[in-house]
Amino acid sequence: MPATAEAKPTPAAATRFAKDQLCSIVERVEKLEEEKKAIADDIRDVFGEAKVNGFDVRALRAIVRLRKMEASEREEQDAILETYMHALGMLKN
Repeated sequence: MPATAEAKPTPAAATRFAKDQLCSIVERVEKLEEEKKAIADDIRDVFGEAKVNGFDVRALRAIVRLRKMEASEREEQDAILETYMHALGMLKN
């Protein structure tokens, strides 16, 4: 049988590749975590600015959360909330 010229990676080379790949993934996640923290700090600063200017931060957070929702999802949530509030006697008839 003729010998093929295929170069098979050695187990040590395969292990090194896996180690390098794992290290790269961990470093990328760490970098993203740092960026996420920086963004969270920026968001906190914006809410702090809003508070200094007299805005209710809880209400602003709720609005941001609601704006992320689809209109139908928001309507469904409002309907459920209204149903529960009515059942608990929290709404005027």
